[in-house]
Amino acid sequence: MLDWVADPQIWIGFFTLVALEIVLGIDNIIFISILAGKLPPEQRDRARVLGLAAALISRLLLLLGLSWVVQLTEPLFTVLGHAISGRDLILLLGGLFLLGKSVTEIHHSMEVAGDKSGKQAAAASFASVIVQIMILDVVFSLDSVITAVGMVDELGVMIAAVVVAVLVMLFASGPISRFVDSHPSIKMLALSFLVLIGVVLVAEGLDQHIPKGYIYFAMAFSVVVELLNIRVRGRNNKRQAEVTEQEDPASKMK
Repeated sequence: MLDWVADPQIWIGFFTLVALEIVLGIDNIIFISILAGKLPPEQRDRARVLGLAAALISRLLLLLGLSWVVQLTEPLFTVLGHAISGRDLILLLGGLFLLGKSVTEIHHSMEVAGDKSGKQAAAASFASVIVQIMILDVVFSLDSVITAVGMVDELGVMIAAVVVAVLVMLFASGPISRFVDSHPSIKMLALSFLVLIGVVLVAEGLDQHIPKGYIYFAMAFSVVVELLNIRVRGRNNKRQAEVTEQEDPASKMK
């Protein structure tokens, strides 16, 4: 029954699947980080843990219901010559929800950019944030499970890979969230990524396949460029502070 444990091909598939699950979970971490950032600081860690726990549970339930997941690919109805399956419907609704939510968050961030009162984060409801996270978890989990089914035949390997990937995401979500919260430009970039992912989900729902490698490469490249910008801005601010101290010796005494 456990002969697959000694099979090196299974282990290769396991580690490859873990890596892919982590990559596919990046968008989930971004979404959770942004939503959790709207809560008071003392509630953010709990929201991230509950959100990723919901992601793990939804993935495991979908893996245990593989027969149902397979049936989701069967056409339900046709719209303008496009056959729409259950999976397509979930991706369409999830993509539209993600587009609406990310665009709303971008608008909100621009409107309150000058607000220093800190009341905006406290205005968010903990329950509403968790519900929104759970809704998108289902969509992201579906994509993740379909990837797992296509790569590995052993259910035990799929479950183990998903659990390991979510645990890695759990440890990474805290530093990522704090980094996003402390850099407004990164937060705006992350929201732009969510718009892009929403468009991809809608396209997938309409049977227009977009290679994920291109999407993730563009996201990674954008992040690297923004990190370089942050570093340059930090150096410029440091130099400006040194120049100010040299021009105003009294500032050193303070």
